[in-house]
Amino acid sequence: MLNRALENLIAKKINSGKAIIIIGPRQTGKTTLLKKIIKKYKNTLYLNADDSVVNNQLKEANLSSLKQTLKNSKYVFIDEAQRIKDIGLTLKLITDEMPNIQLFITGSSSLDLALGVNEPLTGRKWEYYLFPISWQEYYDHFGNIEANRSFEQRLIFGMYPDVINRIGDEIDTLTQLCGSYLYKDVLAYKDIRRPELLNNLLNALALQLGNEVSYQELSNLLQVDKNTIINYISLLEKTYVIFKLNSFSRNLRNELNKSRKIYFYDNGIRNSIINNFNPLNKRQDVGALWENFMISERMKFLHYNNIHCNIYFWRTWQQQEIDYIEEREGKLFAFEFKFSPTKKAKISKTFINNYPDSEIKLINNSNFNEFILSDK
Repeated sequence: MLNRALENLIAKKINSGKAIIIIGPRQTGKTTLLKKIIKKYKNTLYLNADDSVVNNQLKEANLSSLKQTLKNSKYVFIDEAQRIKDIGLTLKLITDEMPNIQLFITGSSSLDLALGVNEPLTGRKWEYYLFPISWQEYYDHFGNIEANRSFEQRLIFGMYPDVINRIGDEIDTLTQLCGSYLYKDVLAYKDIRRPELLNNLLNALALQLGNEVSYQELSNLLQVDKNTIINYISLLEKTYVIFKLNSFSRNLRNELNKSRKIYFYDNGIRNSIINNFNPLNKRQDVGALWENFMISERMKFLHYNNIHCNIYFWRTWQQQEIDYIEEREGKLFAFEFKFSPTKKAKISKTFINNYPDSEIKLINNSNFNEFILSDK
């Protein structure tokens, strides 16, 4: 079992008087992490919201019934909490009226949690995201030699715990993950009326990886109205399948200011969608895989190291581009991704001239550790 960086972040917030919420994609190890934390404490209670008895006890509960359910527990763990109706109000009641209890809550999507938890728990929670395994966690567990030896496999098969643990069965594991788990929250949502459209949209997004995405072009391609495309993409974001980068602009005339790119949280999921697990030397999309991996890993790095910033890409109408930009404390940090260190990369002079105080770095497969490892 790989140690998760989130465990250390959570440890600092325990007994702080606020609920601790862990959300993120399905099958990333939230339950495993909870059960590991449980072992460190006495007077614990683990409640799985998939259990109908547990669900009924916590649904629309009052203070008296909650005291009976929780009894003398000090640490209460509620797994898959978004399945419980009005769970936000129940959690608020526990936090306000039973302050000696430390709540731990997990959810596999932000859909119901955002609607049913955030408002009641405003000012009463610490919220964290558990992503698929990070390169930092993988590197720390396997060491430098083994991590770098298997790096190509991670670009192709991704970082889900089950995929990493099932060497030789990566394709079957990813196929099952996509089919059985990943889209379950999206498909259960009331506004999803055409599951086949969801699959076609994901395939289109996977094939456009690293390129700007036009909602109108997707609308034309899939023969549905643009608002449906926007709605489906929003749902995929909220269930942690994809994430979006908007274009950076200070309103210079030649900059794109209303464009976006869409990336996948995991390379393996993206490759499973298009059913392409070929090795790198037989692929035409190595640059896109590299870019997706670097940006998704950087997001993990920022979150687990508590670094707050705005993230963008940059492009002009003349197709000059910077792959990735962070805006931190009023300063710009720009990064260009090229997989091979021997491949020349031209940094846009337009960007340099317009943003002379920014820092610009080229990230390739010989120096990427300094970009996504906290000790580099």
